Amino acid sequence: MKELRVEKERAVEKTRSTETERLARAALSRLMEPQDAAGLALVQIAGATDALRIATGQAAAGPDLEREITALLADSGAGGSWAGLAAALKRWQPRLTDLAPERDLATMARLGGRLIIPGDDLWPVQLADLGIQEPICLWWRGQEQPLPTLDKSIALVGSRDSTSYGAAVTGDLAYSLAQRGFTIVSGGAYGIDAHAHRAALAGGSSAVPTIAVMAGGVDRFYPSGNEDLLRAVANQGAVLAEVPPGSAPTRYRFLQRNRLIAALSAVTVVAEARWRSGALNTAHHAETLGRAVGAVPGSVHSANSAGCHRLLRDGGAVCVTDAAEVAELASPSGTALPDHRTSEAAVQDGLTLEDLILLDALPLRSTTSVEKLCTVAGLGQDSVRAGLGRLGLLGLAVSERGGWKRGKG
Repeated sequence: MKELRVEKERAVEKTRSTETERLARAALSRLMEPQDAAGLALVQIAGATDALRIATGQAAAGPDLEREITALLADSGAGGSWAGLAAALKRWQPRLTDLAPERDLATMARLGGRLIIPGDDLWPVQLADLGIQEPICLWWRGQEQPLPTLDKSIALVGSRDSTSYGAAVTGDLAYSLAQRGFTIVSGGAYGIDAHAHRAALAGGSSAVPTIAVMAGGVDRFYPSGNEDLLRAVANQGAVLAEVPPGSAPTRYRFLQRNRLIAALSAVTVVAEARWRSGALNTAHHAETLGRAVGAVPGSVHSANSAGCHRLLRDGGAVCVTDAAEVAELASPSGTALPDHRTSEAAVQDGLTLEDLILLDALPLRSTTSVEKLCTVAGLGQDSVRAGLGRLGLLGLAVSERGGWKRGKG
């Protein structure tokens, strides 16, 4: 009986310690910007709980701690901007009044989300490859389930002002990779990101078909034009951010989150990008981590493919033209590739990508309008009406009282 009581006490103490660290990391994520080298070094050396006490002035930092931080930053190559702990404390001070970790955690619980920290069973272990730049925590909106391992995650990124060519290639890649059981990781933005998420949702065969890594808080979907899409990603996959609820998606944070997209994925594919596209920043993070990078070639006359050609010319990327080539990069030996499945042909096998996306957007029981389908599927009215006609002929769409739902074809 005594041994059992001791075990229970240890379990309670461990839980209490973990929750204390969770609160501390929630607070630190609001106090410090992502990639704040001084803050991340402080957390790594002192631990999250003591780091928060030092950062908020509740505990003093001695000279030994300062020397350890200096040495760690020098080893990680981030010592150039280190001006000492006193300067960092002064930088964090204006945000002290905003700290309310219990409120932020309550917000996530209300949204059906959670906060995960290093050491949690759900924490993506591949983020440790970032070294000192590993995030303090991740705010997660979506169902609670294991995130995919590194070898099953592919990042698909590119320009916001994608062309029809870029949209088609991205859709084909994301849909086919999702069918193979890969999770598509992207940034939730307009253009290539949105096409990647939509196609992954349409073709997904894994528990988490797609992940959106946000630059702002996950309590508000940004950009607002992608709200329905990001809501679908949260419902069927996961929406992640390293900044707490209510945080604005600033330009700097877009660049910061790119390292997370790269670190979560075995391969980063740039589907279409201009010469100075932010997608190239993600590719460079992937290169730095030793991850594979793929680039889709385009017309030499297209400015939207200039960034892809730049990656290929500089030797940082491999030319990829279909899902099989991307899957090969994720598993060069081929051991992780799923066997080709043989089954009887289904009516859906002959559908175009647009019709598959439209079919996925159709509700099973209640009916919906053409206008709502345009929003959910991300297609124009003409495309939706034409697609409904084709699906109707196959018995895959049914019109009832002026609305549409999925048929049993």
